[in-house]
Amino acid sequence: MKAIQGAAAAGLMLATAAAAAPQVVPGGPINQNLGDADYGVCRGIDAKCYHDWPRSPTTQYRVLLFTRTAGPRHADDGKALGPGLNPPLDDSNVVQREMKKLMAANGIQLDYTEDLSVMTSLDGYNAVIFYSTSRDNLDDSAKTALRQYMRAGGGFVAIHNAFGTLYNWPYYEGLLGGANYYNHGPFRSGDVVMQNSQDVSTRGLPKRWHFKDEWYNLIPFPTHVRFLATVDEKSWNPAEARRGGFGEGPPPAPDAGAAAPASPTPPADGAPAGRRGGGRGGPRLPSVVGQMPGHGAFHPVAWCQYYDGGKVWVTTLGHDAGDFAADDATFPGALEFQKMIVGGIKSVMGMEPFCK
Repeated sequence: MKAIQGAAAAGLMLATAAAAAPQVVPGGPINQNLGDADYGVCRGIDAKCYHDWPRSPTTQYRVLLFTRTAGPRHADDGKALGPGLNPPLDDSNVVQREMKKLMAANGIQLDYTEDLSVMTSLDGYNAVIFYSTSRDNLDDSAKTALRQYMRAGGGFVAIHNAFGTLYNWPYYEGLLGGANYYNHGPFRSGDVVMQNSQDVSTRGLPKRWHFKDEWYNLIPFPTHVRFLATVDEKSWNPAEARRGGFGEGPPPAPDAGAAAPASPTPPADGAPAGRRGGGRGGPRLPSVVGQMPGHGAFHPVAWCQYYDGGKVWVTTLGHDAGDFAADDATFPGALEFQKMIVGGIKSVMGMEPFCK
């Protein structure tokens, strides 16, 4: 009996040690030790983390697009929206208008909102999409509703500055793949490289395609996810890096009542003031701390995972209004970007296989 108990104890110790061991992430030492937190939920690429609970059959796929910002606001999000569901848009609201058209072309009904009261009624949606949201844009009731939605097997899609959102809510960081936005370089050209061509979001795309974005650096670095696409840092144009800039002029004013950006010329769209080299009103001192070197040989821009019962597909791409161009001649990579996000949305909804 003692021998059996001893063997069992040894097995438990081994299992505990294996569970505690950090995941070896791709790309070499530069990406290691950037974080592998335990968010207290089942997450990863194993479907055991999905809650396939009884549900009514879907007769019309519906998604909810959420673009509320509580800080810096991307120009393609346009003016802050009025209250309620599907308020009037104007020409500045590129994301809302183009996403609605893109979903309609794929047989999906899209509602859009920036109203927190709408975010407490998510059960009727096959997916919730955060597109260039920012900062603390959810209150406690909305946070609870999003968490319960995921636990019921919901679908979540995060695009671009959804990574500049809810920095201090660990559950949301885990939702993004255990990753968080740190900073970015200038808006510049680069090559997106497919790491997995089997997923519905990447299947049929060229192995390598040209695009223009800000190429977010991430701390923590995503773990326990299926990496779908990266950017080849060697493909970046050095001349664009020297020029800098965002490619679309200064961002519009933040939402009414929101804190103003900490710096008038921020190097990072949604970063807290401490990541921007000086707080509001303080001196602009030369930096004496280390500079984020990027991710070198493996810089992810899209991935997927199961999380706390639900399905998650994310991309750091999506900065510019040109992403919705009708052809690649107008904005290189626009059609590939659109195909990728449509596939990701379809996969979290269950309309297509997920995270393959």
